[in-house]
Amino acid sequence: MNFKDELKSRVNNVEILLNEYMPKEEGYQKTIFEAMNYSLSAGGKRLRPILTLEACKLVGGNEKDAIPFAAAIEMIHTYSLIHDDLPALDNDDLRRGRKTNHKVYGEAMAILAGDGLLNYAYEIMLKESIRKDDSNKYLKAINEIAKASGIYGMIGGQVVDIESEGKSISMDKLDFIHMNKTAAIIIGCMRAGAIIGGASEIQLENITKYAKNIGLSFQIVDDILDVVGDEAKLGKKVGSDIDNEKSTYPSLIGLDKSKEIAKNLIEEAKLSISNIDKDSEFLNSLADYIVDREY
Repeated sequence: MNFKDELKSRVNNVEILLNEYMPKEEGYQKTIFEAMNYSLSAGGKRLRPILTLEACKLVGGNEKDAIPFAAAIEMIHTYSLIHDDLPALDNDDLRRGRKTNHKVYGEAMAILAGDGLLNYAYEIMLKESIRKDDSNKYLKAINEIAKASGIYGMIGGQVVDIESEGKSISMDKLDFIHMNKTAAIIIGCMRAGAIIGGASEIQLENITKYAKNIGLSFQIVDDILDVVGDEAKLGKKVGSDIDNEKSTYPSLIGLDKSKEIAKNLIEEAKLSISNIDKDSEFLNSLADYIVDREY
């Protein structure tokens, strides 16, 4: 398998399904559709929907059953980015190589665009669930995503992140931020995909370990790239962590140790899914891709 070609193909498939789910830009409220589409169509790695589909397939499920959830999870992720970029939070001007939502549509519409994507994501998932005979497992999948993106997940991590700006914090607190702000949604989307695919408890446990490790490693690498990354390649401003006086892995333990920990987490991730019968080559390659993003 040529991983880069395979990843590109899967990203393209996600772009197609997102386009199919988004509402047409028409009607009195068309501005909100335009603002939602602006950020959702800005590209990106599309890792979360890809991971949702792959988790379903890895446990022997039909990935088509997870497609609405893959679309929804990317909408939830995009809403979080829109809000994260706002002046009240990170105050960023660039996202994925283009102006952030509030720079184009204004703060009020950007807030509503994020709200719209979040609410619409649940409309999509619930609509899919209530039309299924085995709706219970789909409701369980929604619950996983709701927890992962809520106050005991992504939002909770964001709260602690904001309150920690300008302060020296412990590694334990930093890990809490990373595990909730970033890793939780990765764990949630993979658990949701696996549940839809009919995972056993052991399979679900192993997939959870994989997601937890790549999620934390992903954020550590983001911390590293914010110090040494190429702004043109990343499509966003570097050095924002320093500007916002945030504690990060590099600031607490240095770049070399941060890289070492990120790589160790990836090895643990690959080990956790090594006993699943289905082909895990893509997920192993994806794990390597996460830690080997250009410094």
